Amino acid sequence: MRVLGIETSCDETGVAVYDSERGLLAHELYSQVSLHADFGGVVPELASRDHVRKLVPLINRVLEHSGSTRKDIQGVAYTSGPGLIGALMVGASVATGLARSWGVPVLGVHHMEGHLLASMLEDPAPTMPFLALLVSGGHSMLVDVQGIGRYHTLGQTLDDAAGEAFDKTAKLLGLAYPGGPALAALAELGRPGVFKFPRPMLDRPGLEFSFSGLKTAVVIATRGLDMSEQTRADVARAFQDAVVETLVGKTVRALKQTGLRSVVVAGGVGANKALRQLLKQQVLDLGGQVFYPRLEFCTDNGAMIAYAGYLRLAAGQVDTAPMQTRARWPLAELQPLVAIG
Repeated sequence: MRVLGIETSCDETGVAVYDSERGLLAHELYSQVSLHADFGGVVPELASRDHVRKLVPLINRVLEHSGSTRKDIQGVAYTSGPGLIGALMVGASVATGLARSWGVPVLGVHHMEGHLLASMLEDPAPTMPFLALLVSGGHSMLVDVQGIGRYHTLGQTLDDAAGEAFDKTAKLLGLAYPGGPALAALAELGRPGVFKFPRPMLDRPGLEFSFSGLKTAVVIATRGLDMSEQTRADVARAFQDAVVETLVGKTVRALKQTGLRSVVVAGGVGANKALRQLLKQQVLDLGGQVFYPRLEFCTDNGAMIAYAGYLRLAAGQVDTAPMQTRARWPLAELQPLVAIG
């Protein structure tokens, strides 16, 4: 089965073709970073309009690069939610229109399920069950993944997500948008131990996260300081250390509580070098393994939607109504595909 996948949940336009026998055939991604940079964040209306401009040319390019014609595509998958509703509607309308004109089924895919399954595109791929650490600008959560559609959220952020905290702190340090990668790069120049920030909620039981207070700690610690380049780097290093140690500490705690030994890291923050290094070290010490999607698939992309869509379309799932989009969509509402045991 060959599936066209479309991702338009926020500020990246992603398209891919996945084939059940040959794997991922082609993928394209267009980032709107430069479009939103002057505003310091994503402007929903601008994001939607840019998806309209970029989506069809990307689809044509992916079909060409995958060696596919419209007759080769047997299903179309698109991101149905969660995300910016206007951006989601662009992808949904194009996907629905193509599927109807081509006479193939169409299915809306859960954005977070796409992230959870992105590492399945790699070799070696993890086997279920596994623990997923999903960390991005909008989400920070630990999920017990027992099978396709069998997801139990063990803990999630009570306020800012990890990626959001990176972006907000980067803005405090005067770094350009997008702030997360810029802060991580600056942190590499920082000296350890110059600043010390709290590890939020790591000193209490449970698997929830909270990062809003960490940003406040940075504000208090830097108030009145001469923010030289070295000072800014030291602050960035201390902030990143706090976030990374919190994420890793909670992940290790979840492994011990569940008895799982495989960890999948997904989402844009999963590209952070410091997180990767510390998590690998501590999970290996427990006799476990860590799996990541390739760096280009840590952020939003069409490949993960094409793959997740293929799994569900192949199981007979299709949209029962056109243009299904949701700004919010709990993972617990997804229908399981595979019985465990």
